[in-house]
Amino acid sequence: MKIVITCEHATNAIPPEYVYLFEEQKDVLNTHEGYDPGAYDLYKYLEPLSNASYAQDIGRLLIETNRSLHHPKLYSRFSKNLEHSKKSEIIAERYLPYRQYVENLILDIQKFNQTVLHLSIHSFTPVLDNIERNCDIGILYDPKVRLEQEWSEQFKRSLTNKSKYRVRKNYPYYGKADGFTTYLRKRFTENYIGIEIEVNQKFVSRNIMNESMKETIYKSIKLCIKKAP
Repeated sequence: MKIVITCEHATNAIPPEYVYLFEEQKDVLNTHEGYDPGAYDLYKYLEPLSNASYAQDIGRLLIETNRSLHHPKLYSRFSKNLEHSKKSEIIAERYLPYRQYVENLILDIQKFNQTVLHLSIHSFTPVLDNIERNCDIGILYDPKVRLEQEWSEQFKRSLTNKSKYRVRKNYPYYGKADGFTTYLRKRFTENYIGIEIEVNQKFVSRNIMNESMKETIYKSIKLCIKKAP
């Protein structure tokens, strides 16, 4: 098994030519709407476990890399009214290169008949629409994919054995909902395990993930890798 680690919401950075879109609401870029606080820090911490890794370098409020091209929220409320030519340019220069690069990483590994474990690193806001999320670590996967189900169960056991964190599967989102891993499952119907790891942002301060949380996730992944066939 080879490990690919990605981070689709690593940053809130907006290319200079599109900064004007946020002139009236600059502060939104520093909220969970603009990026996943702490996700990139966790991604970097886990990177030594990987055979290949990649992180997106633009903010999701320009274009949502973790959504399909047909998704109604591909563009944010700030970018959705851009003219068609600008949207096409963003897709060609920012969206497709990221997704194609990750896809090629997986292709290169599968040439040698190796199974790819793809870990997509995210974080989530503790409260959404005035509802508190009852979870510390979420493991998102497709229950219909046997290898994903087995790996997620093993990962959850490892996490709960090593800590008192509240760990839930397919929470706060469904792993089979529209997303990059969902697309890749259809692209790679064999030898691909797509898992999204979601960590509660209450464990994040100034964009840095809690050290104990990082260590727990690292050790649990490492243990599951060792046990993999």
